[in-house]
Amino acid sequence: MTPPVPRLAATLVLAVACVLARAPASGPAFAQGAEIAEPAPPAQAPGPQKPPAPTTPPNPLPPPSLTRHVVELPGRSLRFSAKAGAVRLSDAQSGEPQADVAYVYYALENPPPGPRPIVFALNGGPGAASGWLNIGALGPWLLDLGAPPYSPSRRAPLVPNAQTWLDFADLVFIDPPLTGYSRVLAKGEGRRALLSVDGDVSALAVVIRKFLAAEGRLQSPVFLVGESYGGFRAPKIARALQDQEGIGVAGLVLISPVLDFGWFDAPNSPLPAATQLPSIAAAARGLKPSDGQALAEVEGYAAGPYLADLLRAEREADARGRVVDNVARLTGLDARLVERAGGRLDPSSLARELKRGEGRFASRYDFDVSGFSPAPHEERGESPDPVLDAAKSAFASGMAELTAGPLGWPIDARYEILNERVNGEWSFGSGRQRPQALSDLKQALALDPALRVLIVHGLTDLVTPYFASKLLIGQLPPYGDPGRVALKVYEGGHMPWLAPASRAALREDARALIEAR
Repeated sequence: MTPPVPRLAATLVLAVACVLARAPASGPAFAQGAEIAEPAPPAQAPGPQKPPAPTTPPNPLPPPSLTRHVVELPGRSLRFSAKAGAVRLSDAQSGEPQADVAYVYYALENPPPGPRPIVFALNGGPGAASGWLNIGALGPWLLDLGAPPYSPSRRAPLVPNAQTWLDFADLVFIDPPLTGYSRVLAKGEGRRALLSVDGDVSALAVVIRKFLAAEGRLQSPVFLVGESYGGFRAPKIARALQDQEGIGVAGLVLISPVLDFGWFDAPNSPLPAATQLPSIAAAARGLKPSDGQALAEVEGYAAGPYLADLLRAEREADARGRVVDNVARLTGLDARLVERAGGRLDPSSLARELKRGEGRFASRYDFDVSGFSPAPHEERGESPDPVLDAAKSAFASGMAELTAGPLGWPIDARYEILNERVNGEWSFGSGRQRPQALSDLKQALALDPALRVLIVHGLTDLVTPYFASKLLIGQLPPYGDPGRVALKVYEGGHMPWLAPASRAALREDARALIEAR
């Protein structure tokens, strides 16, 4: 639900002890002090009331708000507390404030006996707030967007979420700095550190450790959920928690993750074309995840003969002919279109070609969803995405309404559901290697034999195609049990939980992971 980066940034998205002894190379360490702000003071006696303190930047965020709720769901009622607030991060050496990181915390009242799992959820971008997962999939309230095509002006009420994960885990939704209502207080190098791969991971690991300590949850089984770039973050945060913060992680749920940017941002490699082909075929032919034989045929071709012929197709007519014939056959697309593309189907161009006769174009976030093109006769051009851009206004308004209303934490500022300035400022480092999280996942699995991982994708996602993750995790050692890392493919796109059936499947697969600890 949020855009991959570097120039995947415009398309990626829809995904979270020891004090650091010294500042990492990317920026300052974060201090243990200044945990979570105290609750608001009790109400004053009748009479003239002092107006509430302003909350617009640069004024501070208000103290946390604790409220209690009941949601009526099919076959059950859930009673829970909700806390909205922020964790202060400070520099470990100087004590100077670095950031206020906002969160929403749901805890079931009177849970069953035994250790209660706690889930920390993060979205991606970078620059996306956790509101996508909060009111889109996991939380007790659901933003009712209706079926696509989505409309920014259509009323989207918050309704009880029958597929909430609150039945089996308490939930914490974290908004990284400059997303949601979170703020960066540092300047210069401190700000740059927070908007970088390593500094972001260090900061969020500290936020999680401080939150667990403040809420008395250090003994709770900890699970991380990350979507899109959040799925890149989560294995790295798991390692930071294990290695730096003294916190073990019981499991990861990675939704549409980027495990290795080198597989996405590689203009001279055939890998992106190979990983995209099964999702293109599924969208063009109307295949579903249940069409296992048809998908297996495309996958087998994409991972073998297709790669081999693409490496020779520019200079060998026979190889080029085989590519065109096979891609046209497996996708059902016109061979002339495939030939013009040299057998490498660019999703952005194909998104226009598939629906050009209708004046529409497909969303890279879900090739099964289309919207009107502002300039239908242009060969290329930027267009608002009919999934991400059409839905983000409703999510921003929904989170502002939830926070100010039921959660009792009003903020006089815009809820940054997708802050593109963050994406523009983000530092991926200056090394020769593209950023990747697969090594962090390997280290976390090797260190902790109890750690389990669920990776989920939508079949028709052309931002982070499922086949890239399938090929990457196929290279993992078994670490004692190959079932410790599972891949599930659902109907839908980059945010598969937008589809009710996929949201339900995600819930049940996550529940199985969490309850199997």
